[in-house]
Amino acid sequence: MSNNKEKLFDEFQSPTTQEWLDKIQVDLKGADFNKKLVWRTNEGFNVQPFYRREDVLKLKTPEALPGEFPFVRGTKKNSNAWYVRQDIKADDAAAANAKALDVLNKGVDSLGFRIPGKAVSPEFIATLLKDIECECIELNFRTCQGHTLELVEILKDYFEKNGCDKIRIVGSIDFDPIQKLVMKGKDVTALLDETAKIVEALKDYPHFRCVAVNSEALNNAGAYIVQELGYALAWGNEYMQMMTEAGIDADMAASKIKFNMGVSENYFMELAKFRAARMLWAQIVKQYEPKNDNSCMMIVNATTSKYNQTVFDSYVNLLRSQTEAMSAALAGINSMVVVPFDAAYEQPNDFSERIARNQQLLLKEECHFGEVVDPGAGSYYIEHLTDSLAQEAWKIFLQVEEDGGFLAAAKEGKIQDVINETNVKRHADAAKRKEFILGTNQFPNFTEKSEGKKGLQCNCCCSEEEAPFKAVKSTRLAADFEDLRIHTENTKVPVAFMLTIGNLAMRQARAQFSCNFLACAGYKVIDNLGFKTVEEGVDAALEAGADIVVICSSDDEYAEYAIPAFKYLNGRAMFVVAGAPACMEDLKAAGIENFVHVRCNVLETLKEYNAKLGI
Repeated sequence: MSNNKEKLFDEFQSPTTQEWLDKIQVDLKGADFNKKLVWRTNEGFNVQPFYRREDVLKLKTPEALPGEFPFVRGTKKNSNAWYVRQDIKADDAAAANAKALDVLNKGVDSLGFRIPGKAVSPEFIATLLKDIECECIELNFRTCQGHTLELVEILKDYFEKNGCDKIRIVGSIDFDPIQKLVMKGKDVTALLDETAKIVEALKDYPHFRCVAVNSEALNNAGAYIVQELGYALAWGNEYMQMMTEAGIDADMAASKIKFNMGVSENYFMELAKFRAARMLWAQIVKQYEPKNDNSCMMIVNATTSKYNQTVFDSYVNLLRSQTEAMSAALAGINSMVVVPFDAAYEQPNDFSERIARNQQLLLKEECHFGEVVDPGAGSYYIEHLTDSLAQEAWKIFLQVEEDGGFLAAAKEGKIQDVINETNVKRHADAAKRKEFILGTNQFPNFTEKSEGKKGLQCNCCCSEEEAPFKAVKSTRLAADFEDLRIHTENTKVPVAFMLTIGNLAMRQARAQFSCNFLACAGYKVIDNLGFKTVEEGVDAALEAGADIVVICSSDDEYAEYAIPAFKYLNGRAMFVVAGAPACMEDLKAAGIENFVHVRCNVLETLKEYNAKLGI
């Protein structure tokens, strides 16, 4: 058998990279290879259309082993298991406890409690954790930063009174004053002095972390993947430096930091991000000369993105969060939160929370993602992405360090400026459909109504006083389109009629494009099979009560049909040409001013049409 195999492979010659390129160039028929097939990412590097073994031979990532420094291949050697986490708003201790006990019987093995600062007390914690086996699950807590130290002492007392084994307590307390400064501009730097006290209080709990790097906030503000990665590393390094300067040894300091990172819809790039993050963090911690290499291990909780969630066609959010969850699981994270699909417009209900849990359980129990260690290892593409992301993120990290460190850069507003600029650019790209939002700016559901739904605003415990530092200002990517559509729905829904005429293929294609275009603002669209004359089409449009008549034909035929249709309509409705024909200037000279085509800014065009229609 082996001889036959050897002969079989001998019969085939392995083509060289140049031979592949030559073949591709023939198929491109003279088109530019770089423009057609090379992807320039938002992360600052190019992605080739194919990779070969020779492309990764020079990389170090494939040489690493799972569970060993620098942990690029994960923190575990024998499995890829992660904690299935559900976050619970704990305003009422008894109600939160009942919910926690319920979800623990439904597949969850990690709880995240968000506790109001004023509620922190021994009685509250005793009620909250009643009948919960603290040694058997992961426990995570978050409260107002000023009450974190108090919460730490209360939890310590609770664990000790209940005879808990300190080694078996796994989880975290989310102490991250820097997040408040970055996201809200609040000066909470005085609280940083409590970091050493919190670490000291939990020094005997080796698996309970208490200093958080909440870079998921940047993800939810629109940061590109490489920006979240680079800033997360600098953020973590700020805390490492702060703790070691306070006299905490490197091993203890590193073992108390937990990264809470977001995960967006870019499937392979997000998978590579977590691999690159572990590798770079290990190198950073190594510079502090810890005694144990395991101290260089990055512990990550991944949360699916809210930035790309939509109010309209909200079940598409399930597709988004499922691919995001797959990226995180395959990348080897330690725990994960899947955000319910309705979180953009309401407090998640029992149904949406159940679906969110089951999204993880499906990957873990049915797809067996928890059984295979680092399934992306050896993939030429993923290894390349890991290395490229690491290089670009390292540039950001070094720039932040050159600016004096993450805290200094945040005080100067440099971090906030970059994230805000990125958010503005992404909104502009969405307006032009350079960035697709399925169901919102591309292929919207024509008949869907908001039914009172609207995007939720942040309800946090921040005071109303003016912030001394710059803040990150962000809205979900779909918010601009949603606001426009809801406004249209609540004011007047215009009727857009497709006057299809001429070439069958072109009129159908342009009618479909125009329907999708105008439905993004909630317009009622009426498509048609075609008309023999423009007069027949205009009469049908007016009979249907059209506010907009869109002529759909081929470029060549617009010279014949567009002006007669415009004149026959005679201002009785808005007239729009679907496309950007060569005769556009002639049409404009005749008084036609509205055109929809792929180069349009969809959002601004629709706002302009609303204004013309008095909406």
